[in-house]
Amino acid sequence: MQPTSPIFPSSARGGTPPAPVPVGRAGPVLRALKASRATVRTLDFLSPLADLALRLYVAQVFFQAGLVKIGSWSATLSLFENEYAVPLLPPEAAAVMGTGVELFFPVLLVLGLGTRLAAFVLFVFNIIAVASYPDLGPVGLKDHQVWGLMLLVTLLHGPGPLSLDRLIRRFAFKDAR
Repeated sequence: MQPTSPIFPSSARGGTPPAPVPVGRAGPVLRALKASRATVRTLDFLSPLADLALRLYVAQVFFQAGLVKIGSWSATLSLFENEYAVPLLPPEAAAVMGTGVELFFPVLLVLGLGTRLAAFVLFVFNIIAVASYPDLGPVGLKDHQVWGLMLLVTLLHGPGPLSLDRLIRRFAFKDAR
C-alpha cells in the first residue's frame, strides 16, 4: 500500500475530508505546480524589462525616421510634395508636423512620460503614414503593422514600472494611499 498525504483539510463545519491522494500520484503534480509558480514569478520579474524594451524599440524606429527627415530637408519636402498623399495640409506643414511627431513623441516613450498619449499619437501617425503612401508594398506594410501592434500594447498595457509615469504617480499620489 502506498503512503497517503491529505491535500485538503477537513471543512470548518465538521464535514469529512476528501479521500487522501496517494503521494506517488500527487508528487509530479505538486512539482509541476511549484515549477509553474517559479516560472510565473520569473516572468513577472522580467515583465517591466519587456515593457521598456518594447518602448525603446518602437521609439528608435520613429526617432530614426525623424532624423533622416531633418538630415535632408529638401528631400523630405520633395517627398511630401510628390509621394505622400497627406490630405488637408500643405506639404510644408505636413513635413514639419510629421517630423515633429517623429522626433518628440519617441522621446516621451523612452522616458515613459505621458506614455499612453505618446503611444496613441504614434499609433494614429502610423496609420496616417500607411494611408498616405500608397506605394508602401507588403514588406513596408508588415513593418507598420508590427509597429502598430507594439504601440497598441503600450497604449493598452501602459508603460510599466520602469517609467517616469510610474514614478510621478508614486510620489504625486503618495498622500492618497
